[in-house]
Amino acid sequence: MNFDNYKIIPNYKTNQTNLFLAEREEILACEKTLNIVFDEDFKEYVSTYGSGILGGTYIRIYLPETIILTMDEWKNRITEYWFWDEGKEVLTKEEVLNSVRIGDTFDGDEIILYKGEYFVLPRHSEMIYKAGTTLEETITWLCTSDILTEPFSEREFEPFDPNELT
Repeated sequence: MNFDNYKIIPNYKTNQTNLFLAEREEILACEKTLNIVFDEDFKEYVSTYGSGILGGTYIRIYLPETIILTMDEWKNRITEYWFWDEGKEVLTKEEVLNSVRIGDTFDGDEIILYKGEYFVLPRHSEMIYKAGTTLEETITWLCTSDILTEPFSEREFEPFDPNELT
């Protein structure tokens, strides 16, 4: 876990750096509800940085409550609008529907967790990408792979109220 180079910046609307963090109990409740286990990086990220956007305006990692509250809507949308057939060798539609969406990008790419591995469902591609086995690996892949966006090294984190998401 190497989140040491992350810099918290003020929210552009409120000019505050108030963090909206996940409590250990919320993480455990989410794991139990969804029958999954989050990696230590995910747990550290949501309990240290919480709800916000990383990389200027690029990556949002959801708090456990948001993951649970948006799960049904997300699965319904994926069922209705499935188009990642090019990535079926990486994950099938059934596997994606058995995954958990843990975040997204500004461009609408979705970050999912399936059997302890992170994958990305791009908004503008029919491919599915394996991004890592930890959240840190996944964030690094998103910011440096040059597949979904041009690589960047900036790791500014802007906190925002998770209620703005739902």
